[in-house]
Amino acid sequence: MTPGSAGVRLDCDGPVATVTLCRPDVLNAQTPAMWRALSEFSRDLPGDVRVVVVRGEGRAFSAGLDLSVAGASGPGSFAELAALPEQECANRIAELQGAFTWLHRPDVISVAAVQGHAIGAGFQLALACDLRVLAADARLSMAEVTLGLVPDLAGTKRLVELVGYARALEICATGRRMDAAEADRIGLATLVVPTDELDVAVRDLTAGLLANNRDAVVEIKALLAGAGDRSHAEQQRAEREAQTRRLRDLAGRGE
Repeated sequence: MTPGSAGVRLDCDGPVATVTLCRPDVLNAQTPAMWRALSEFSRDLPGDVRVVVVRGEGRAFSAGLDLSVAGASGPGSFAELAALPEQECANRIAELQGAFTWLHRPDVISVAAVQGHAIGAGFQLALACDLRVLAADARLSMAEVTLGLVPDLAGTKRLVELVGYARALEICATGRRMDAAEADRIGLATLVVPTDELDVAVRDLTAGLLANNRDAVVEIKALLAGAGDRSHAEQQRAEREAQTRRLRDLAGRGE
């Protein structure tokens, strides 16, 4: 277990790792210190972990960026970033993106358990996960535009992939909030459940993900994750190559 002194902790139980945002008094608002800790979790993850569950303590997943930190003048603040040379500022943002993009890892499936607010950086953290289980009380918003900013934590491509360009533009350019029912209707939610059933639903989903051969699941994730960038012929070739690896492995002929 990694302690939550930075406002986030990692708990590992066999093949399941749980990342918990633990600042419930501020609805799990995120800080640069939390993002640095999240980035380190990828390096700390034991090799036998197959599923990573991301959740928030208390009544919210995450209300987004902690403006009391970002709006100040210290490390990680808007003022500090704005004072940097352009390339250095972009490099700093790239480091912050790493707190989210490690959840795309090909060897794990990541699941966001979302209750209450998932706003701005909170929404992008949910988007970073492969799957999203939403409680009925979930409220999502890409609110960066209300601060004169853009979503920059690797959420824009995921959003377009899930809902299409026009809907993603409307969501990002208005910064409006959507409820769980709408998120389900437009393809953002893997599953929507009553709020008091969120934990059970995530456990059941996790059990299903763990029930089958790990290497087969890894191959399936790679096939599906890359499908959008391949032609039909390229995808069919990828399927053939993946199946050949599986057949050889199951027959004891793998490398």
